[in-house]
Amino acid sequence: MLLKKSSDIRSSEITPEGIYFNRRKFLLGAGAIAGAALVAPKVERILMPSQPVLAGTKLDASKGSYSTSEKETPYNDITHYNNYYEFSTDKYEPADLAKNFNPRPWTIKVEGLVNKPKTFDIDSLLKMPLEERIYRMRCVEGWSMVIPWIGFPLSSLLNQVEPNSKAKFVEFTSLYDPKRFPGQQRSVLEWPYVEGLRMDEAMHPLTILAVGLYGDTLPNQDGAPVRLVVPWKYGFKGIKAIVKIKLVEREPVSAWTKAAPNEYGFYSNVNPNVDHPRWSQAKERRIGEFLKRPTLMYNGYGDQVASLYTGMDLKKNF
Repeated sequence: MLLKKSSDIRSSEITPEGIYFNRRKFLLGAGAIAGAALVAPKVERILMPSQPVLAGTKLDASKGSYSTSEKETPYNDITHYNNYYEFSTDKYEPADLAKNFNPRPWTIKVEGLVNKPKTFDIDSLLKMPLEERIYRMRCVEGWSMVIPWIGFPLSSLLNQVEPNSKAKFVEFTSLYDPKRFPGQQRSVLEWPYVEGLRMDEAMHPLTILAVGLYGDTLPNQDGAPVRLVVPWKYGFKGIKAIVKIKLVEREPVSAWTKAAPNEYGFYSNVNPNVDHPRWSQAKERRIGEFLKRPTLMYNGYGDQVASLYTGMDLKKNF
């Protein structure tokens, strides 16, 4: 499989902020909407009738800590505007392309520098104590959402396998199956998708494995049956459809870092002071809102996580 260099990847595949608005213009026709409407689109206004909102299975979850009190993004937007390159580089297509994806049966193998390697069945994970956590989520392209995730701390899973003293990082791997993931038939990224966290980031109580949102199990296009959620980092760190978790001594090289190391660093903390090479990160646009808002350092979770990076050069370690 060929890996594209940063210079070889089309801007449409990396999806800068402007594509979101140009897409609306394309769908509605040139000149069909006024300038203000073009600036502040509502995803739900342009859904085609054939695009289903997938029903999930209700989950019993307690109200978790760390939730924001900000207005939640509507379910329809969360499930119909998705970064999911395994299905498509277009944000509007995964909802339809994923409708026949079957996330059962499913297992997650946890191995590496642990004393008790173990394979977890997804149904056993659904029986763990679940919490609903309403998190701000910020994507590197400049848009954001507020999502009521349902999940459990990653640390509660890692503690079961007993990491040993050599474990410094956690490497996550998604499912590789081009028959089920049509986007994997293209060499946009090196498949399977790989992501990583430092051990202290992985064990932080804000870091969760999500198995649902808005009271239901995860819709396919949002990463079913289990995905990573790290709310102080840009959204591409939230690997979906996880099948393997490996504890390692060396820093993992993530899929986007392989593709464009000058644009997507290992840490990828939300930082308004460090711009993407092709656009500013100082402001963001909440899906459905007219005006941009200032981007918050660590996505507003600085009180909880800033101490993880004490003494680090956050421009070098972006």
